[in-house]
Amino acid sequence: MTGEQPSSSPLVLGVYPRAHILNRMIARLVDGLLVAAVAKLAPPVGWLGGLTYLLIADGFSGGRSVGKRLIGLQTVSPRTKDASGFRESILRNLPLALAYVLYSIPYVGWFLAGSVIAFEALLILGNDQGLRLGDEIAHTQVLDAGTLDLPD
Repeated sequence: MTGEQPSSSPLVLGVYPRAHILNRMIARLVDGLLVAAVAKLAPPVGWLGGLTYLLIADGFSGGRSVGKRLIGLQTVSPRTKDASGFRESILRNLPLALAYVLYSIPYVGWFLAGSVIAFEALLILGNDQGLRLGDEIAHTQVLDAGTLDLPD
């Protein structure tokens, strides 16, 4: 017997360092611009297209939306060590989809949408792993790409 103890490295335990907040904000801005562009493309259908992209964006190859791919981030399920799929993407983006829907209601909806987004941002800032409500619901985390060496 060598007396070696099991590794207690944070990565082995499924605790990963959060992605840089500025990178997450830039990636979300890129995705938000895509949603806005799609929504303005063909008004009633474009609005639904924007909502659809917002919900499924993190389910694309390697758990990366267009913004995350450009910035170098990915959404993963720390428990399974897999990239998030469309199911996790829909679950994690429900609060943002709610804000998107509320924003279409003048005045009161704008305030409520801003409140949802501000709440999500505060959760990211106040959590050691950078988890927001959507991440807690879907059991996901946004990491710098390559932290788990997932396939594309």
